Amino acid sequence: MDASGGSGQPRSGNDEPAEHSADPTAPATGPTDPPGPEPGPPRPADRAGNGTEGSPGRDGTDEPNSTDEPNSTDDRTSGSTIGTAAAPTPDAESAPGAPAPTEPHHRTPDHRAPDHPTPTHHAAAPEHRSLAHSGIAKGEPPEPRPKEPGGGILMGRPFGVPVYVAPSWFLVAALITWVFGGQLDRVLPELGAARYLVSLFFAVAFYASVLVHELAHTIAAIRFKLPVRRIQLQFFGGVSEIEKEAETPGREFVLAFVGPLLSLVLAGLFYLAMKPVEPGTVPGVLLAGLMVSNLIVAIFNLLPGLPLDGGRMLRAVVWKFSGKPMTGTVAAAWVGRALAVSVLIGLPLLNQSGALGGSGEDMGGMDTVTDALLAAILAAIIWTGAGNSLRMARLREHLPELRARTLTRRAVPVENDTPLSEALRRANAAGARALVVVDADGTPLSLVREAAIVGVPEHRRPWVAVSGLAQELTDGMRVSAELAGEELLDVLRATPATEYLVVEETGEIYGVLSAADVERAFVRAMARPA
Repeated sequence: MDASGGSGQPRSGNDEPAEHSADPTAPATGPTDPPGPEPGPPRPADRAGNGTEGSPGRDGTDEPNSTDEPNSTDDRTSGSTIGTAAAPTPDAESAPGAPAPTEPHHRTPDHRAPDHPTPTHHAAAPEHRSLAHSGIAKGEPPEPRPKEPGGGILMGRPFGVPVYVAPSWFLVAALITWVFGGQLDRVLPELGAARYLVSLFFAVAFYASVLVHELAHTIAAIRFKLPVRRIQLQFFGGVSEIEKEAETPGREFVLAFVGPLLSLVLAGLFYLAMKPVEPGTVPGVLLAGLMVSNLIVAIFNLLPGLPLDGGRMLRAVVWKFSGKPMTGTVAAAWVGRALAVSVLIGLPLLNQSGALGGSGEDMGGMDTVTDALLAAILAAIIWTGAGNSLRMARLREHLPELRARTLTRRAVPVENDTPLSEALRRANAAGARALVVVDADGTPLSLVREAAIVGVPEHRRPWVAVSGLAQELTDGMRVSAELAGEELLDVLRATPATEYLVVEETGEIYGVLSAADVERAFVRAMARPA
């Protein structure tokens, strides 16, 4: 459980001190220097204090208490202290490296004045909002992207999509070279050691065919205006990372089918090229091998289970008849899991029976172990891919629940030279959980970082100006309150930060969005059943 804030902050509950954080990096009370460089993305430890959340200031006048009970009708999150993470829900799943999910407290608009004395124009009374006049992000992340997706050695950018060769490809290339070289020794013994050069050429040509297969998916995605992050050639073939789903089942079917179709076309072309060539020559053996390998790729990918292309085709068909993409995903994923079990059991049996072209009588113990290991790897890849498809479908179904307006914290505007203790008092009085530094005209300049507040001991807060704890606003850190779902996540990914200024379409400050709150809502959406 996250401990909240540091001593002297506005409290979010009763007078009892919060539980101490186990994080050794949490600040201790005592003289310290002003905080150093800005921390990275928030983690639970970044928001852990010294276990004295909500206690009054030592001078007896700093930061009066507040209650966590809703007393207004603003739909922004409020009522908790600055630097406070809501308590995790025990029934939610935990993602590796992600904090326990929480559901923020929401309020609906209420324009009544608070019971305490009315704040100055820097306070967060709803009728005194400042204006943010420029740079509102509305779902169109700035271009170009901050950095490349990576994933291996960059080989080129056909159609503007980066193609990477993963390090595991060199392992499978060596394996193909060794296995195909052994077959060449039986068919063309006169080649000698040169057979391995021929085998290496076959490995490269085979993966060039796989690249053509993936480019077919990519071209179809571009045709349907779907962004493609990258193409990666790896151990068991290739993958085209398409960042959004097709809008209709028909497009989904076409997007999946074009890959195996191109592999079948390549198999036919290699077959036609093989006709005028002598079968016992190097070109004849290479063309025959490429024909068979592309035929296998096409047939394997047409198997009706996710994450294979045939599974996506099955998903599109079920989606078409049921009208629900999630129903199609569930059906294709479970067929994929059944397919994984079939591969695990059936592939070694087929090899032993000689149904795949070998002689079962000639197979030794090592061959049996190799077949079983290959079947286990293939089955694990299919099973894992089917599970990932289910998780991604569930996430997409819940993504619209991530709305900037409902996740935003209430904020109060303060000027550059405002002491931290006074800023926290105003935030506490207004039921706010964030601070926005503004100029004399009310234009927002920067956001006071939650982690920086936690790092300032209580007794130094009257002498620390909020400007020293703030991060300057950039255009990407101003986001529209209307953003939701994938558009919201795209904007946050384009400009990584710990806090963002949320503004209305008119330019009014709506509040502050914490990346930690979005992360917790994201994890909760993943944990929720479909």
